[in-house]
Amino acid sequence: MKVTLLGTGTSQGVPVVGCQCAVCHSDDTRDHRLRTAAFIEVDGVNILLDAGPDLRMQLLRENITHVDAVLITHEHKDHLAGLDDIRPIYFMMKEPMQIYAMPRVLKVIRKDFDYAFKQNPYPGAPAFTLHPVYDDPFQVKGIEITPIHVRHLTLPILGYRIQDMAYITDGSFISETELQKLKGLKLLVINALRIKEHYSHFNLQQALAIIERLQPEQATITHISHEMGLYAETSQLLPKNVQLGYDGLSFEITKNE
Repeated sequence: MKVTLLGTGTSQGVPVVGCQCAVCHSDDTRDHRLRTAAFIEVDGVNILLDAGPDLRMQLLRENITHVDAVLITHEHKDHLAGLDDIRPIYFMMKEPMQIYAMPRVLKVIRKDFDYAFKQNPYPGAPAFTLHPVYDDPFQVKGIEITPIHVRHLTLPILGYRIQDMAYITDGSFISETELQKLKGLKLLVINALRIKEHYSHFNLQQALAIIERLQPEQATITHISHEMGLYAETSQLLPKNVQLGYDGLSFEITKNE
């Protein structure tokens, strides 16, 4: 499995428009963050996690030309607004776009991209096939995916476990039942907005506490705001098996023999 972080920024990205802080003016490219998304290549199957407003540039940067499925965590626009950007890939594949999300989120997709669902869509409109995700694991071309129920303040959202990797973004609470689904990971990708506490996202201390509890072989932080501080400085605060994510960071995960 190869895991690539397409974007690691919060809803405003970094730099933030109009901000004059040191992070937003940093020369370190690891401090420049597009909106959060990830790309998983596993046993010949390509899976996209979220499709934010920066997706076009992310697909071009990583030379992604094939996407078998799109897993959406929730309906906020920094995770959904770029769905149409995948259209050229599916035109080349000559298949509908396979989208997996909670039923509530699928309703938002139908509303926001209504032109894709008309009885006689205009030529060139994307074709979506919508798959509802509930509690049980499901498969994409033989790859089992386990949904992880997370809360984003009071909004129920999803993380996903794929084999020995799990991806959680925008979380502020994970129940004991769902934490049990995250044991034995080789890689945990989890959100932490900043060092100070926040009402709807884990902060760094909270994310590190979950990592300490779950003991994955390695972990990386995503959905990071400019309030996290400079990459080079904040990285020095982290345990050896944890790193701040940055755009383009990738991981190779091998199966146990």
